[in-house]
Amino acid sequence: MANLVVVGTQWGDEGKGKIVDILARDADVVVRYQGGSNAGHTVVNTRDTFVFHLIPSGILYRGKLCIIGNGAVVDPGALIEEMDRLQAKGVKIGKNLVISQRAHVIMPYHKAIEKAAEQSKGSRRIGTTGRGIGPTYADKMARIGIRVGDLLNPPLFRRKLEENLAEMNTFLERLYQVSGFEVEKVFQQYMAYAERLKGSIADVTILLNDAIERGRNVLFEGAQGTHLDVDFGTYPYVTSSSGTAGGACTGTGVGPTRIDAVLGVAKAYSTRVGSGPFPTELTDATGGWLQERGKEFGATTGRPRRCGWFDGVLVRYATRVNGLTSLAVTKLDVLDGCQEVKLCTGYRLGGKLYKDMPSDLAVLQECEPVYQVMPGWSTATTGITAYKSLPARAKRYLDRIQELADCRIDIISTGSRRDETIMLRNPMRPTRRRRK
Repeated sequence: MANLVVVGTQWGDEGKGKIVDILARDADVVVRYQGGSNAGHTVVNTRDTFVFHLIPSGILYRGKLCIIGNGAVVDPGALIEEMDRLQAKGVKIGKNLVISQRAHVIMPYHKAIEKAAEQSKGSRRIGTTGRGIGPTYADKMARIGIRVGDLLNPPLFRRKLEENLAEMNTFLERLYQVSGFEVEKVFQQYMAYAERLKGSIADVTILLNDAIERGRNVLFEGAQGTHLDVDFGTYPYVTSSSGTAGGACTGTGVGPTRIDAVLGVAKAYSTRVGSGPFPTELTDATGGWLQERGKEFGATTGRPRRCGWFDGVLVRYATRVNGLTSLAVTKLDVLDGCQEVKLCTGYRLGGKLYKDMPSDLAVLQECEPVYQVMPGWSTATTGITAYKSLPARAKRYLDRIQELADCRIDIISTGSRRDETIMLRNPMRPTRRRRK
């Protein structure tokens, strides 16, 4: 039995979708524990290319139970659209998808508030997707949120909606000069969503703990990445949820003693979407080359990703705060043909050398990366499935990543397809069994 958490170690977009897709073969349950439809996972297999926003990518396998946990926020309209797109490609969605009744619901006023607030910030914009994620989490913490289970109780839902719109409409109209929403129109819209989704809503905490008691393998799928975590990321340029491994427990109702391992996913270089510090960012031709060769454009928004060299300080910090037991390194093949490759081993500012991730945002914004330069490799790695077949220089580069991250590598991705993968060890099949 293995209960494994998969997290991003950078700023998201590390290729978690592919890794989760591969590991889902050995899982019985796949659960998304935080975030919303602002995240995007892309999976390429022999059937097609699939883009996921909220539904766990394990849905591509028959016989897997896929769960959206209470730590996620759900836009019912976006979820139904995603279900319809997948079904149009032949993916079966029925009793194999369950939504936590405790997950909070994204409402139209959340999107309107986020877009208006972001627009008003000018140069201070965080770079949100405008999908209402942040305001939904804010209402959750303010204890005025609407939960998925509320949709099954129309009188309760209507009362909460009326109370919230009385406040939110005033907020939108007076502060942002944006039109508010009609109670009846929103009510009817969400009742239609409830009719479509009602068969999929349940108490997933019971389902998950029961599955673990019966010896089932559970794969916990995180969105975004460690450095977008609301507590441990580059605040305030972060998401609004707990994208680190601890979020798997609070976002599902499964206790930490039932987690067996944590796999961190890291690109062989670094990328970031939106605003915020990025010490190894390349704004020159090399950065543009990485962006083009790596197809670094958001699966959800289409926004171009900022690109830079691998940051060992960043990933070592992720090892610490997540308790990583191993790494999956993705997009190694993107670096094929580089004459030299660089790895950041520290930061320097005002004569001071930082070997660990500083919490001070000003340091991150002003620091200079300290690089180790290594020779690149000319032999293509695309599609290689055996470690011994990798170029010697690529192996040395991976060895150095392990040293800087202070974490062993279990998986190496050499392309976008499922089969373009080197599996050194399968973290879903641990040799050490969990103690009861």
